[in-house]
Amino acid sequence: MVYDWFNRGETSQPPEEPQQQPESAEAAQPAQAASGDVDQDALEWARQAYARLKAQQEADKQAAAAQAAPPEAPTLELTPPPEPELQPEPEPAPPAGLSLLEQAAAQRAQRQQEQLERAIEAPPKQPEPEAAAAAPEPDEAAPSLGAFDEDFTWSAEVLAAQGRQLDQISLEEIDWLGRLRRGMEKTRQGFVTQLLDTLGDDPLTPEVLDDLESLLLRADVGVKATDQVLEALRKRLNEEVVDPAEGIRFLKEQLKGLLDEPIRSSGTSLLAPERGRLNVWLMVGVNGVGKTTTLGKLANLAIRSGYSCLIAAADTFRAAAVQQVQVWGERSGVTVVSNPSANADPAAVVYDAIGAAQAKGTDLVLVDTAGRLQTKHNLMEELSKVRRIVDKLAPDAVVQSLLVLDASQGQNGLKQAMAFAQAAGLTGVVLTKLDGSSRGGVALAVSSEAGLPIRFIGAGEGIRDLRPFNSFEFVEALLAK
Repeated sequence: MVYDWFNRGETSQPPEEPQQQPESAEAAQPAQAASGDVDQDALEWARQAYARLKAQQEADKQAAAAQAAPPEAPTLELTPPPEPELQPEPEPAPPAGLSLLEQAAAQRAQRQQEQLERAIEAPPKQPEPEAAAAAPEPDEAAPSLGAFDEDFTWSAEVLAAQGRQLDQISLEEIDWLGRLRRGMEKTRQGFVTQLLDTLGDDPLTPEVLDDLESLLLRADVGVKATDQVLEALRKRLNEEVVDPAEGIRFLKEQLKGLLDEPIRSSGTSLLAPERGRLNVWLMVGVNGVGKTTTLGKLANLAIRSGYSCLIAAADTFRAAAVQQVQVWGERSGVTVVSNPSANADPAAVVYDAIGAAQAKGTDLVLVDTAGRLQTKHNLMEELSKVRRIVDKLAPDAVVQSLLVLDASQGQNGLKQAMAFAQAAGLTGVVLTKLDGSSRGGVALAVSSEAGLPIRFIGAGEGIRDLRPFNSFEFVEALLAK
């Protein structure tokens, strides 16, 4: 079953069958406030979603089992005719006048000759088919429905708050949101706990906003983003009394607005390969940020979303970089174009990859470029050369230049974004390693100060732990209780 992650917010499949309506109108819209009645409605809605997914999973298992089972052949009871008894053939008498040893040697030679003649006359034995005709290996990372726990209920609420109906919730999305929530645990522990302690139970005061400022800066949200959030909060305080619950809701709105601003300015709400055109995505960044791994996960995401993909292994300077890309290509079934010679020209690899993609009608070409520091002028020029090759060979291609940033680098990652934006013509950012960092707030700094839209985020080491960025889900995972 293909689930198009690149268009998850735009395509909604109609329900296959009429669903039982919830008992109350409120149950169909899980709540976004904190009252007890609304929480019960949201819990009931999550239970219905869980029951539907469980039934769908069981139906898929039965369908897969029925498809895998071979059809039963009709059995006919036939009585075989009696087999004739085989009489042993008499061995030919050895010629007279030979000794006993010579006679035994002659008989052995004659038996060997008869066995050789029978082997030649017999048809060659066909090799037995391997088990299940080399059936494809199961996807070990495929999501499965777990227990009805806090992760599931939270994930269902987040989807419902975005307007999803029961028949529109997929197991893929539930699984990803659970991964995202768990992956941001370190950031949340250092941020939400102190935030709740700072806000307390009393209405917000200027002193509380001062503490909030320090908290946001320690989470690497950035100076500009922090100033914008606090300015909006102070303006709100001048108009009315704000209680803690309303303060958190208002804070979520401000953070989401900061993340959405560069995305709105780009004119593309969700970055996806365009059908019917060649799409070339250049992956750039310094060494050690997970650039090659991110490229492999993107290739897997494209294939599972129904796109054809090809990888250009243009990182020809780092040891074993090409082999690493080839491993990712094998895992996802994606062709890798590379040059086996040492220190090959990256532009030549991209040249071959573009030609192969045009010949095959490939949707997406992912280019793995060499890791480089923003201060290395020659390497940055090499990146410009690759871009010129793409523009020359495929002038009609849709080209994206995506910077891969390690979230654990915090403000250093922000400096990289600013430098690469000037030299490489960046069109977006891929934020990785959110699960290993307490500095998830750097996403806000990249959006507000570098003005770059975040296109994908990674929150784990698995092949499915990379997804298109959704500001609402990110903020909810950041501030989840």
